[in-house]
Amino acid sequence: MFWSKKPAKEEGKLSGPKEIPGSVQNYLVAERKMDPDLIKLLKAVVRKSTTGATFNIRVFDSSEAKAKEVQVKDYTSLDECPDLIIYEGWFDNEAKQVKLEEKKKVNWDTPIFTQAEIQQKIEALKEPGKTVFFYMARGIKSGGPLGMGAAVVELNPNYPGKKQKKYIVYSADVIDMQPVGTGQKMFDSDKPKHVAHWIKDAHDKRMY
Repeated sequence: MFWSKKPAKEEGKLSGPKEIPGSVQNYLVAERKMDPDLIKLLKAVVRKSTTGATFNIRVFDSSEAKAKEVQVKDYTSLDECPDLIIYEGWFDNEAKQVKLEEKKKVNWDTPIFTQAEIQQKIEALKEPGKTVFFYMARGIKSGGPLGMGAAVVELNPNYPGKKQKKYIVYSADVIDMQPVGTGQKMFDSDKPKHVAHWIKDAHDKRMY
């Protein structure tokens, strides 16, 4: 009688994305001068090295992965998506050693505009069809330095046509710091102050 091959042992299974290990967080703060609050928003995938107590690690932004429609299940998931890897290297908790290589430069120092500044940028749109965008920390989209895509404001090219309003507001995913197209229409308005207020409500320090 032939028996089916037994599956690999459970302990050999790679773990899914998790919070960055404490020793690696400390390294990123001390050596890479990263904001501790930002580090807690990133994810890590690890796998046990074949030698010693060392673990291989890759650090990535799960929000960017979602914007690119990439499902990161474990360490090997990023083999096909190296552009998502921010840091890659290894750590050894027993030896208290961490070694990381920066794989991608990311501009985390994103200015947070006041409502008045947002309104000013909207009112500066003069040519029909032109747009301005603002990164979002809350919303329905993904990606970007604030994690939740961007709000895109377009000067309506059909304004002042019948039943047309001056500004159209969209919510868009962000990839490589830029909105992906105009995105999903949220609303339109003739009032730049109203638009600026709506954007400012979600244009703030990153939380996810």
